[in-house]
Amino acid sequence: MKKCNFLIIVFLTTVFNTSAQIQQHEEDLVKGTINKLFEGMRNTDSAMVSATFANNAIMQTIHKSKDGEFKLSDEKVADFVKFTGTPHKEKYDERIVFTKILIDGNLASVWTDYKFYIDNKFSHCGVNSFQLFKKDKTTWKIIYIVDTRRKENCL
Repeated sequence: MKKCNFLIIVFLTTVFNTSAQIQQHEEDLVKGTINKLFEGMRNTDSAMVSATFANNAIMQTIHKSKDGEFKLSDEKVADFVKFTGTPHKEKYDERIVFTKILIDGNLASVWTDYKFYIDNKFSHCGVNSFQLFKKDKTTWKIIYIVDTRRKENCL
């Protein structure tokens, strides 16, 4: 009986460890896609930025308008890609912290806090919420981004 219990414990430990390793691998792939987006933005590399998005991806931002109301604005991914690839003298640097990653099969939901800098000068902060789709065994593509933008309460 003791040998049977021992084998069950060994089996369950192996299954849980394997599952945890697979989950960590998927999280690393998801992080890689998001990090590639911001690396491309920092390096003015529109091809790198574009490669992170799925066709028909959606971008939105939540911000406070001049009249003090909160608004949800749409942005075209193609315009964002073009903007990131257009030469400019300033360096755009969005520094992110992965706060939460949830994965179910081919869907990932990622929450990142961020601070945005222009030439190492703080501009604004907020949160990004990403939805990603796993296209094949190793390729995660961004299908949706919504972010908040503010200048206060930035930790």
